[in-house]
Amino acid sequence: PGTPVGSSLLCSLCRLLAPGYTETHYTTDGQPVTVTPNHTDHCHYHGHVQGYQSSWVVLSTCSGMRGLIVVNSNDTYYLHPVGTPEPNHHLIHRAEHLHIPGGTCAHGDDFGNTIGDIARLFQLVDHRRDAWRTMKYMELFIVADHTLFRNQNLNLGLTKQRIVEIANYVDKFYRSLNIKVALIGLEVWTERDQCTVTSDANTTLWAFLQWKKALRARKKHDNAQLLTGKTFRGTTIGMAPLEGMCSADNSGGVSVDHSEHPIGAAATMAHEIGHNFGMSHDSQGCCVEATPEQGGCVMAAATGHPFPRVFSSCSKRQLENYFQKGGGMCLFNLPDTKDLVVGRKCGNGFLEDGEDCDCGEVEECTNPCCNAHNCTLKMGAQCAHGDCCQNCRLKVAGTICREAAGSCDLPEYCTGASPYCPANVYLLDGSSCAYGEAYCNNGMCMTHHQQCVQLWGPGAWPAPAACFQDVNMAGNTYGNCGKDSQGLHLPSSWLYPAPRDAMCGKIQCQSSAKKPQGTNTVSIDTTIRFNGREVKCRGTYMYTAKDDEEDLSDPGLVMTGTKCGDGMVCKDRRCQNASLFELEKCVSQCNGHGVCNSNKNCHCNAGWAPPYCEKPGLGAAWTADPCSMTVSAGWSSGVVMESLRWKRPLRSSSPTINPSSPWMTLESDDEGSLVARISLAICSKQAARAGRALNEHRI
Repeated sequence: PGTPVGSSLLCSLCRLLAPGYTETHYTTDGQPVTVTPNHTDHCHYHGHVQGYQSSWVVLSTCSGMRGLIVVNSNDTYYLHPVGTPEPNHHLIHRAEHLHIPGGTCAHGDDFGNTIGDIARLFQLVDHRRDAWRTMKYMELFIVADHTLFRNQNLNLGLTKQRIVEIANYVDKFYRSLNIKVALIGLEVWTERDQCTVTSDANTTLWAFLQWKKALRARKKHDNAQLLTGKTFRGTTIGMAPLEGMCSADNSGGVSVDHSEHPIGAAATMAHEIGHNFGMSHDSQGCCVEATPEQGGCVMAAATGHPFPRVFSSCSKRQLENYFQKGGGMCLFNLPDTKDLVVGRKCGNGFLEDGEDCDCGEVEECTNPCCNAHNCTLKMGAQCAHGDCCQNCRLKVAGTICREAAGSCDLPEYCTGASPYCPANVYLLDGSSCAYGEAYCNNGMCMTHHQQCVQLWGPGAWPAPAACFQDVNMAGNTYGNCGKDSQGLHLPSSWLYPAPRDAMCGKIQCQSSAKKPQGTNTVSIDTTIRFNGREVKCRGTYMYTAKDDEEDLSDPGLVMTGTKCGDGMVCKDRRCQNASLFELEKCVSQCNGHGVCNSNKNCHCNAGWAPPYCEKPGLGAAWTADPCSMTVSAGWSSGVVMESLRWKRPLRSSSPTINPSSPWMTLESDDEGSLVARISLAICSKQAARAGRALNEHRI
C-alpha cells in the first residue's frame, strides 16, 4: 500500500550553472586550462512524484540517470546506471537496503545506517517563505584536490560530474532557506595540489583560504569550497570559518568526499557553508525537527548515516540574525539569468527576452498577473514579479524594498520604473561605525564589544588592552593568536613584536556571567594588575569530545575586520593597515554631504543629488532612488572556525547490497523513455529535454 505504481516523476530542469560558469584543470607542465563550456546538455533536475505532495526528487541524467526519489516516509529509492559510457540499463534500489558505515551523534545516540533514513528529512523541511526571506543567490566555486581526482581514476569527466552532482544536492536543501546555490565554476587539480592539503583540517583550510585570494582575482564568486579525497586526522570531515560568507578572506571551507554517494559529501559541504552563514553547531535539545534515527539536523557537530537534511529552528534563527546584522551582503543581487537553460520557451519559469513574465506551465501557474499560455501580462497589469511589484502594479518610487541591516548597510528603494529592487549596496569597507569605535567590513560593523556580548551575553564588555597583551603573549591554548601550519599556538609576538597584534588574538572580556554562552565553552579567567588595581580578564575555551584532537577551531579569537588601532584592523591573525586609501579618495568626492557605498560611488544624504552630492536633490546614489542615511547600533562578525566530524574514524568502503534486496532493472524502450518493470515511470528523456525550470528565481 502506498507504493507509487504507475506514478510519473515530474522533473524540473535546475538552473544549477551560473552565468559565466567555467571549468579549470591543469596540463602536465602545471599550466591552468580554463574553458567556458556551452552547456546545451543541462541534465540536473529537482522534481516530485506526481500525486505525492511531500515527495521530492534530485536527479542527474548526464551519463545515465542517478539520484534519489523520495515518495513518502516509507518509500525511498536510489537510482543509478549500470555500464558506461552510455548506459541503457539502470538499477533502482529501495534505499533502506543500501547499508553504509555509519557513526553516532555527538551525545552517543545511534544513527541509522541507510540512505532511506536520510531522505525522509527533506520531507520535514517547511518550504514556505517568511517575509524577511526573499530569495538570495550564492555563486559557488568548488575545487577538487588531486587525491579526489585520483579516487575518480584520473578521469576528469567523472570528477567534474561528481562535483556538479554534489552542488545539485547542496542547492536542493538550501532552497528551503530561500537561498539559491548556483555553481559559478569548478576546478580540478589534475596534476598536483595547488595549496597544502594534509591530514590536518585546520592547516588545509587556511592554506585553501590563502589560495582562494588569488582565485578571487581571476574568478568572481561568493563562496569557494575545497573537496578533498584525503582523510583528516581523527574524526573531522570538514571545517569552515563562522560568519565568513562574502568575505574576501574567509568565505569558504573544506570538506572530505567521504561517501560512495555524492549526497554524503553534499551534506558535509552544506554544513560547512552553514558555518559561513553564521550557524554554529546545534546545542543539546536544539534539534527537534528530526530524531537521530532520521539523521538529526544539518548543523549537528557529528554526522554519519543517515545524513541529515533539515536545518533546526536554532540554525534558522542564527541565519536570520546573521542577515539582520548585515551578513551575506553579496547574496541579495539577482544574477544574470541569460543562457542558463537550453531551449528557451514560455513556461519554463524564467523570464527571458521577449517575455513580460513567466510563471511556469499553465497547470502550475498561480501568478494572478501573468498569462501562463503566452507569458504576457494580464490586462491592466504593470508587472508580475519582483519586490517592487504589488498586486500587479509597480510600487511608488521611493518605497523601501530592502531595509538597512545594521549600521554598515544602506537601504534600497523602488525606482518606480522597475519591478525589481535595485542591487544591494552597503558602506565601503573601512567606513567608520559604532561612533568611531569600529570599521565596516563586508557590510558589518566589527567591534570587540559585540563579540564579547555574543560570547558572554548582555552586559559584557571588552577588557583593557593590557589583558589582551598579557594573556596572548603566552602562546598556549588559553592565550594565543591562532595556530601555525603545524597546529601550534602562536603568541602575539610570533612574527613582529607589536603589542597591537595581541588585540587580534584571544578576545578578553569582562562579564558578571558565571560562564560563557554555549554548552561546550568554559571560561578562562586571568587576573592582572592594571592602573594600580586588580582586573579580571575573561577568555573562553571550547572543548571537544576528545580534547587531544581539538577538531574545532577556537571561537574565542577576535574576528577578522575588527578594529585594533587607528586605521588598523585584524587580518590573518595580525593587526594590519586597513588600507583606507580608496575610501578616503571616494569620500573626498562627496563634498561632505554623503558617504561611499560598496560600488565606490557617493551615496548622498537627503537634500543632495548624486553623483557628487554637490547640488540640491533627493539623495542616494545613481543606483537607487530617494533615501537618507540612518544610524543604528553596530554588530560584530568575523572569523570563528567550526568543523564537522565523524563520531568514529572514517573507513574506506563501498555500500553493501544484499543480493536478495528488492531491486529493479530499468531498460530503454523504443521511444527513449525509461520505465521500471514495476511501472514506476522515471522521467522520460522527452520530459527531461522540456523539463520545467524551477520558478524560484523571482519573488
